[in-house]
Amino acid sequence: MMCTIAGKWYNERKDFGRKEEVDFIMKTLFIECGMGAAGDMLTAALFDLVEEKETMLARMNAIGLEGVHVHIHPVQQCGIQGLHAQVHVHGHEEGEHEHAHDHDHPHAGHGHEHAHSHHTLSDVHRIIHKLNVSETVKENAVAVYRLIAQAEAKAHDMPITNIHFHEVGTLDAIADIVYVCMLLEHLAFDQIVCSPVCTGSGTVRCAHGILPVPAPATAYLLEGIPAYAGTIQTELCTPTGAALLKHFVDRFCEMPVLRTRKIGYGMGTKTFERANCLRVFWAEDEEASDEVYELRCNIDDMSGEELGFAMDRLFESGARDVFLIPLTMKKSRPGVLLSVICATAEKEAMVRAIFRHTTTLGIRESRCSRYVLKRHIEQEETRFGTIRKKGASGYGILKEKYEYEDLAKFAKEMGISLFEVKKRLK
Repeated sequence: MMCTIAGKWYNERKDFGRKEEVDFIMKTLFIECGMGAAGDMLTAALFDLVEEKETMLARMNAIGLEGVHVHIHPVQQCGIQGLHAQVHVHGHEEGEHEHAHDHDHPHAGHGHEHAHSHHTLSDVHRIIHKLNVSETVKENAVAVYRLIAQAEAKAHDMPITNIHFHEVGTLDAIADIVYVCMLLEHLAFDQIVCSPVCTGSGTVRCAHGILPVPAPATAYLLEGIPAYAGTIQTELCTPTGAALLKHFVDRFCEMPVLRTRKIGYGMGTKTFERANCLRVFWAEDEEASDEVYELRCNIDDMSGEELGFAMDRLFESGARDVFLIPLTMKKSRPGVLLSVICATAEKEAMVRAIFRHTTTLGIRESRCSRYVLKRHIEQEETRFGTIRKKGASGYGILKEKYEYEDLAKFAKEMGISLFEVKKRLK
C-alpha cells in the first residue's frame, strides 16, 4: 500500500557518477462514496479532473467497442454543477431501467434460457483484448470484470464458467470499466483512497426478481470494505462500482488530510433530496501521512517461547510491527504489553490472529495518524556484486542504507566482518 508523500529523490547518474536531485510529488485520489458508486459516476467524476477533455473524450469513443458511444455533459443537482456520463449502445442509453445507476446486473445460467444473446467471461476477455487501449488498461479491465463474475458465481453457487452476461448489459458495463481504467491510467495517481461506501437499502429489481440492497453480488464484492446502508431506499452501489473500487483502491478510511488541487463531480441519474453524486479529490502534497491501528493487550501467563511463536505468526498475518514491553501487572505479577501495528484493511484479521495465538481475553484498539517517508528499493552494482539499497525520502530528508541480508551474504562468502563490507562499499 502506497503512502501519501512527496519530497526529494536522488537518482544515480550512471554516466557521470554523481547524484542528481529530482522533485517528487505524490498524487493522491480520494473518492467520496456518500451516495454509493457506479461505473458511470466514476467515469464522469474522473473525467471532470482531466485537463484536455475533448482529446480524452475522442480517445474514449475510439476504443473500438462496436455500437458504443459515450456522451459526457454538465448537469446540476441541488445547485451543484457536475458531469453526467451517458453510454449509448446501438443508440440506447444505459440505465433505462429502475436502478439508481448502472444496468450492470449479469444473468446466471445458460444462454438458451433467455431470449437475448449473452456473453461468457471468456467472450468478455476477447472483447476487451481487441480494444484500442493500452495493455495496462486491458489487464485492469479484465481483472475488474473477473471480480464481478466471481461475485456472481458465488452468489448463485455455480462455476464461474456458467455465468452469462446480457449482451447489452455487457457492452455498457465493459465501456464503464474500460473508461475508468483509461482515465486512471491517464491521471496516473500514486495512491487511491476511498471513503466507506454507502450501499443504499431496500430492494432492487433485476433479471432474477426483487433482491435486497446491496444485491448479493455487490455484497460479496464489498467483503472487507467498510460499507453502510444510509437512509435512501434504493441501490446506490452497483456491482460495477463495487468491483472498480475493490480493484483500484489502496485503502478505505474517512477523508484524510489533503492538499486538494482539483475536485470532480460525477452525477447519478436519479434525483433525491440529497445531491446524487460521487465526488473525487485530486491531492498533491510534499508531506505524507496515513492511518494505522495499534492493537494492544496485557499478558502474564505465556512463556518466552510462546510469545516468540505468536510474534512470528502475527508478522506472517500482515502486521506492520509487533513489539513487547515488560510491565508489572496486578498482584505484582511480571507480564508484557503486546502491541501490534497494522493497516486498517488487516485489522480484523489481526484481531483474530491475536486471539488465536495468545492467551488474552481482550484487545484494545487505537486508530493512529502517522507521518511516513516514501520508501524505495533500487539495485546497485558493486565490487561484490548486485546489492539492494533501501531509501526513504520526504519532509526534505533523504535516508539510504544497504539491505542487511545482502551485506551479510557478502560478509559470509568473503569471511570478513559486516563492518568491513560496509567500509569497502563506500
